[in-house]
Amino acid sequence: MNTVGAVSPATAPYPVVVVDRAGRVVELNDAASALFPATRVHEPLSSPPWLASAQHAAEPGDVGGEVGDRYFSAQRTGLADGGTAWWLVDETAHRAVAAELATERERTRFLAEASSALLASLNLDRCMEVTARLAAAHLADAALVIAPSRARKLPVVVCDQQGRLTRVTVSSKPEDVPGLAEALRGFPPVPSRWIDPATAPDWLIPEGLGPVGSLAITPLPGHGVPAGALILLRRAEEAAFTESEEAFAGLFAARAGAAMSAARLYAEQNAVADTLVRALLPPTPRHVEGVEFAGGYRASVDTDRIGGDFYDVHPPGEECPETLAVLGDVAGKGLEAAVLTGKIRNTLHALLPMADDHARMLRRLNNAMRGSERVRFATLVLASVRREDRDVLVRLTSAGHPAPLIVRRDGRVEEADTGGTLIGAMPTISSRTAHVRLAPGETCLLYTDGVTEAKGGPLGGTMFGEQRLKRALAECAGIPAAAVVERVQMLADEWIGDGRHDDIAVLAITAPRGAHLSAVDGTTRGRYTT
Repeated sequence: MNTVGAVSPATAPYPVVVVDRAGRVVELNDAASALFPATRVHEPLSSPPWLASAQHAAEPGDVGGEVGDRYFSAQRTGLADGGTAWWLVDETAHRAVAAELATERERTRFLAEASSALLASLNLDRCMEVTARLAAAHLADAALVIAPSRARKLPVVVCDQQGRLTRVTVSSKPEDVPGLAEALRGFPPVPSRWIDPATAPDWLIPEGLGPVGSLAITPLPGHGVPAGALILLRRAEEAAFTESEEAFAGLFAARAGAAMSAARLYAEQNAVADTLVRALLPPTPRHVEGVEFAGGYRASVDTDRIGGDFYDVHPPGEECPETLAVLGDVAGKGLEAAVLTGKIRNTLHALLPMADDHARMLRRLNNAMRGSERVRFATLVLASVRREDRDVLVRLTSAGHPAPLIVRRDGRVEEADTGGTLIGAMPTISSRTAHVRLAPGETCLLYTDGVTEAKGGPLGGTMFGEQRLKRALAECAGIPAAAVVERVQMLADEWIGDGRHDDIAVLAITAPRGAHLSAVDGTTRGRYTT
């Protein structure tokens, strides 16, 4: 009997096949005989084909291949007489583990990439499309993503076998598809083997896909509420979904559902915030009762639309015979300050019936602010405006706010003689009202300290200051209210540059030049002659 080194093939723990230099089988141990029952001694090695091919080709190194449903590697050992001994090692289990590990690594990589793709957008429609595309590309031949809906129609995104996306609305009931109604309610998925693809309605199958051989439905779990359902389709000629594939689809669905839920929550919160912001945005001033009003606003953060500065223009009515203009500055910045400005604006609107008495109005506002749980304060100025012939009469009352500036037609800039206590800080307040007459072409400018305290200039840290503002206004004599506001805003923006700044608000009240010709309803822009 041949020996290889100190080991005899007969006693080797592995199948061993000994072949002479002519390619005939010289010896098989018991394990090899059981593995290759058709192989005979003294006959040419012909089975398995991959081993015979390696023997005849005299290829160097080890080889491997399948024997039945198992996989063996064959290690070559040269013998002294020129023959070869093949040692076969069963690597079926090892290869299965390696394949499973490779699959898990690929799945982990896919889930990581899918998470990045899904979280790249907070748009719900975009999340549904990404979910459908990824599922069709990696989990099935086609995929559908269905979002829950309170309406009778279901919003569906379909990704077909060609990777094409289609958005449709389906009137079918979820109960028409086995397992879909449960998935949309967040219940555990029904095993695909329990679902007969033949029962799938026509709308579920993309055009050109062909007969469906396997159908899997898994819920898309969200944050507290279901985010929808994912439907996977495989053609009839493809293998059915395995339990492992369904479990993996569930892992993917969990990530997709979280992304869709976050997108839906963001959309809802964004809609609420947008509604609130629109309510807090300063109005667009206009001509009221033959008087020009113009305003401008810039938040401290350029990406914000609201902040702590505000202005309002209330046209006259039955309860208030004069136009009431208000400009104010709330302590703080951002959304919290904007919420307080909203409360102040609403309170002032409710106090319009007493607008003929500024002091009383401010006292009521002060009491309302001090009655809140959190003490906050604000400065503001009230301006009651009415037309008298060609002139405009303005009553101005400041509550801790910079005094308004009056721009005369000859370029002189005057400071209104008004002052008072800021609102919300003290139990009692005092105020002083100024009476101003504006001739045609003259303007009263209300502004917040965001203008005068804006830092910038050539050195970057110099305040814009009241004197610089007055010099700028001196150049605005005789021009419309909108032009005055635009001029002040432009100079302030140039002074600030890219630097930080506080909220800025300005409101111009101008007596139009010439006679007022048309004011059909008292609020139209009208026409003027020079």
